[in-house]
Amino acid sequence: MSFAGRFDGRVAVVTGGASGLGRETARRIVAEGGQVVLWDIDPEWLAEAGADVGAAHTIAFDVREPGAVARATEETLAKLGRIDVLVNSAGITGATAPVHEYPIDSWLQVIDVNLNGLFYCCRAVVPGMIAAGYGRIVNVASVAGKEGNPNASAYSASKAAVVGFTKSLGKELATKCVIANAITPATFESPILAQLPQSQVDYMLSKIPMGRLGDIRETVAMVCFMASEECSFTTASTFDTSGGRTTF
Repeated sequence: MSFAGRFDGRVAVVTGGASGLGRETARRIVAEGGQVVLWDIDPEWLAEAGADVGAAHTIAFDVREPGAVARATEETLAKLGRIDVLVNSAGITGATAPVHEYPIDSWLQVIDVNLNGLFYCCRAVVPGMIAAGYGRIVNVASVAGKEGNPNASAYSASKAAVVGFTKSLGKELATKCVIANAITPATFESPILAQLPQSQVDYMLSKIPMGRLGDIRETVAMVCFMASEECSFTTASTFDTSGGRTTF
């Protein structure tokens, strides 16, 4: 199902937009009338994704670099004049190992991408939203941030931090007409799944009461609601697409 015209006149930035949830979210926003700018680290995937989804613009850079995030924001504003929606979908899983064996370099990388990069993007984009008197921010977390997955401490910790960060951000912006929420999907088919060993995928599947992986379209639908004008009285909150795994 699509809602024609839901994003008419809106400009959305989608990080991690070259693949997975970011790419499919961008595709739907474009289909519903919006203009989308894709931000991603991989220039080849980004160029292909931009053409595939009909993006208005693409920018290749690393969200771990705050200066690069600031420049991407300036370039987006110069190109399209505004940023109404920010979907923070960029993320990595990191190593699969118990805490006492977890590689320090992998820990730092996961926190840097999943939490610090998201913070840099929000920090750069929010002032323009406040000035415009409108904004929607969707931060992609995970059920792992609520429950914790064994052998995935960095990922779980980073996603828990995203939930806490979003609660703070949403409350800060509650009187500014800028809505900020997080989404906590359970496992669904996506390129990020390929970063995990099958044993980890099997563990996560075993925790889902519906007994199946999610369909990416189910999470895209929720993200697009959260990114739209319809989501107008819920902020600093968390939406689940978890097949019943988490209910709080």
